[in-house]
Amino acid sequence: MDIDAFVAAHAPAWYRLERLVKRAGRPKRLSGDELDELVDLYQRTATHLSVVRTSSPDPALVDRLSSLTIRARSVVTGGRVRGWPEVARFFAVTFPAAVYRSRRWAIGAAVFTIVVATAMGVWIATHPEVQRSIASPAEIRQLVEHDFEDYYSSAPAASFGARVFFNNAWVAILAFAVGILLAFPTVWVLFQNAANVGVAAGLMAAHHKLGLFFGLILPHGLLELTAIFVAAGVGMRIGWTVIDPGPRRRADALAEEGRACVAVVLGLVLVFAVAGFTEAFVTPSGLPTWARVAWGVAIELAFLGYVTVLGRRAARAGETGDLLADLRGDREITT
Repeated sequence: MDIDAFVAAHAPAWYRLERLVKRAGRPKRLSGDELDELVDLYQRTATHLSVVRTSSPDPALVDRLSSLTIRARSVVTGGRVRGWPEVARFFAVTFPAAVYRSRRWAIGAAVFTIVVATAMGVWIATHPEVQRSIASPAEIRQLVEHDFEDYYSSAPAASFGARVFFNNAWVAILAFAVGILLAFPTVWVLFQNAANVGVAAGLMAAHHKLGLFFGLILPHGLLELTAIFVAAGVGMRIGWTVIDPGPRRRADALAEEGRACVAVVLGLVLVFAVAGFTEAFVTPSGLPTWARVAWGVAIELAFLGYVTVLGRRAARAGETGDLLADLRGDREITT
């Protein structure tokens, strides 16, 4: 594309749009016809910006047109202020829609983790020589009889809860962030997490402490692991988008899916906060085991129900979980 000829052909429209944007910021309002003209020029300029970015990415021209379209958009949209209604919409629509769309990937992550953890646990529990390769008999006995249970009361509840929250959030962010590398690193993160759970379960089972293991893991672990599965699922989804973007351009598909994945990670902050609270205050509490496990099952079912009901409704309404769905560039169809 001849960039000089392109600029010469469309510069008058850009100058006119700039004048209209400046006038819109003054006390004197634009007339109805001028507003219509501004909207038309804004759409045309947004299209010109897209053409320049694709065909001849001149940095100076891209910066100029980007600034102009942003200013024009603020006039067209009225510069909407995001507040509590947006927060409510995020948790009622955006977050559940993004999770629901990635449900198959999350289920796959859960199945993979359960299979690996179970296989690892059975292997360790039934092979004494494997147990000896992990630690000495005295160290294992200390772990299963004291350390595993004492871990949940090893620090003040508030401090322990904060530590658990940040650790879980880091695992979730890692599982999500490395997904773009064709999803394989996410699978490795899941494998490591599953192996750690399997090792602990195997050692506890070998010493007839499996009931204690589940009594301490289930209250917080159901929700915590589900959140990790969800984060891993969206990470693998974005990794698959690199391979198969569908009918969209790969860059556009990655941008859209990436924003939806960020929405999931942001929403999981609250989920991990609930799991961290449970691990700090409920798991080590004096409540009977059945009550602690019932609490874990209740918050897990509440989360699954929330995502299924609101997520399905939002997905059927066309929501994708894209954080900036309402701010995507407008395009004017041209030939």
